[in-house]
Amino acid sequence: MLRIGQRLALPTSAPPRAVTAARTPPATTPSAARASVVTRAPSPPRPPVFARGPRGLELAVPDFLDGSPLFTWPVEGPVSSTFGRRRSAWHRGIDIKAERGAVVFAAAAGIVVTSGVEPRYGRVVKIEHSHGFVTVYAHNEENLVQPGMYVSPGDPIATIGKTGRATAHHLHFEIRRNGAVYNPLYLLPLPPRVGQVEESDEPDEQHE
Repeated sequence: MLRIGQRLALPTSAPPRAVTAARTPPATTPSAARASVVTRAPSPPRPPVFARGPRGLELAVPDFLDGSPLFTWPVEGPVSSTFGRRRSAWHRGIDIKAERGAVVFAAAAGIVVTSGVEPRYGRVVKIEHSHGFVTVYAHNEENLVQPGMYVSPGDPIATIGKTGRATAHHLHFEIRRNGAVYNPLYLLPLPPRVGQVEESDEPDEQHE
């Protein structure tokens, strides 16, 4: 079953058969003439190649949509930078623009596994959810939760900032599963405000 936005990879077609006919000498018998025609077997078709990014970035639409938690948007605001390829690097999440100090909410129920400071993320919160999912909330001005705390969807967990490698106030948001990183826009509800994605003027963020 195809889904809206799903990336399709079409296999290349098999090359045409190459038939080379040798010249038949004048005195050749009919059976010898038939033997002089050489037919090359067609090459097997190449398997489809699916787009993949580096360091575990999954660019295709996830095939586990029915089994994922019901994620909600962690903050209100336009998406200022999307998931995937950027000017000279790869972006492991989406950036959601919001005012400094705006509240960031848990996108799903889970256990806080990280609440601290990392070089690129700045102040960051990471929440572990069911079925191997983890959400990441980075560049916070303040973290409002501690490791080991249980949070419900919509609970306040941080405030918007620009700590770490960021030049404007926004939330860097990731969704991971079993070590792979997925495009949050495939797993979040799609409100109309996401229809217009703004271009980011910030430097590339090579988050770990």
